[in-house]
Amino acid sequence: MKLLTIAVVLISVATCLSASGAPKKEATPKIKFVTNEAAKKVDVMVDGKLFTSYCWPDDVMKPVLYPVMTSAGTEITRGYPMKPRAGERVDHPHHIGIWFNYGDVNGFDIWNNSTAIPADKKSGYGSVKHLKINEQKEGNGEATMVTTESWTDASGKEMLSEKTEYHFIANGSTRIIDRISTLTATGNSVSLKDNKEGMIAIRVARQLELPSKDEVIMTDAQGNPTTVKKMSNEGVTGSYRSSEGIKDDAVWSTRGKWMDLNGTIGNEKIAIVMCDHPKNPGYPTYWHARGYGLFAANPLGWSIFTKGKEALNYSIAAGKSSTFRYRIVIHSGADLTDAEINVLTNEFAKKY
Repeated sequence: MKLLTIAVVLISVATCLSASGAPKKEATPKIKFVTNEAAKKVDVMVDGKLFTSYCWPDDVMKPVLYPVMTSAGTEITRGYPMKPRAGERVDHPHHIGIWFNYGDVNGFDIWNNSTAIPADKKSGYGSVKHLKINEQKEGNGEATMVTTESWTDASGKEMLSEKTEYHFIANGSTRIIDRISTLTATGNSVSLKDNKEGMIAIRVARQLELPSKDEVIMTDAQGNPTTVKKMSNEGVTGSYRSSEGIKDDAVWSTRGKWMDLNGTIGNEKIAIVMCDHPKNPGYPTYWHARGYGLFAANPLGWSIFTKGKEALNYSIAAGKSSTFRYRIVIHSGADLTDAEINVLTNEFAKKY
């Protein structure tokens, strides 16, 4: 399906022909929430089909959106460690679905926290705890959910209160997640020291990784080595492209207002786009996007990305707030052109 890029807010509005041969717009999909407090999740359903789930398992250390599906029902997120699938990587167990946190919050590492951290090292890690669902508003084409979370240190003491507004949007073969997260320092001022581990991220399915050439040893913020082994590249089709025209592995540590990851799963062409917002701290963001499937935007980790030439030791004063706005687009059927992505990015900038 060819995408319309003029006079539309959202792209890829599906059309069909009526009996008279005139174009007829497809019915706007209904988006509903199915809340299961016992299972600690909220399913986001589009015309009865799962789009994603907001979930807060006790063993994940933060709320996540998992799994994430295309309009055709194809999962774009890695299964491990929630539901491992054959042939995928088993590195970085803290990379789950879509998440939002940081590697140094008052000295506590929230990004890397997982059940894999030994008990004798847990004192250096923090968590993001889901507290409540404030509001749910279902609708045609768009639904909104507001949640409250708490960023805590290793002892469980709150450092930041988080209020997040999710907008789930469905339009033809396009799915969109707009996430508006406000962090408030509820006690003393909070430091988010310059750190490469952040801030909003998605860990994608194996097929959307970039083809790998050899074994790689990755290190986390604590210096712990993780070996990412060479795997078969059969069916691995991912390719990055930034708003600045930079591609593939070269996008890491570069800045841009959006990043596109496109590839194929089975016979389905898929594009995932992450958009930064002009009101965000550190705009345009640095991209912590890796070939092995980590697709992240980090607006605060300047030192690692500039090899020490610049630094940003961000902080939120006591009682004050900072808001971070991100859009994630999941499109099925083709890659998106720069012009189409710019329509989405500009609409996002004007909307919030």
